[in-house]
Amino acid sequence: MREQPIGEAVEDDERAEMIAYHRGDTHVAIDTLLEDIRHLRRQLALAEGAMSRGMSRGWRPDYDRD
Repeated sequence: MREQPIGEAVEDDERAEMIAYHRGDTHVAIDTLLEDIRHLRRQLALAEGAMSRGMSRGWRPDYDRD
C-alpha cells in the first residue's frame, strides 16, 4: 500500500487493497488496523514524554479525533 498524505480521504481502492492483502479476511484486516492504532498511540505517548514544552510551544498531542 502507498503512504497516504495527512488529511487525504481514504479511497475505495485502498480498502480493496487492504482486504486483498489479507486474502479477503476482513476481520484480520480490521485486527491489523487496530494493532496499527495501538502502536501509533504508544509512539505518540513516547514522543510526548520526550518532548519539552518549549519545543512544542505548549502544544499537546490529542489521542482522539475531534
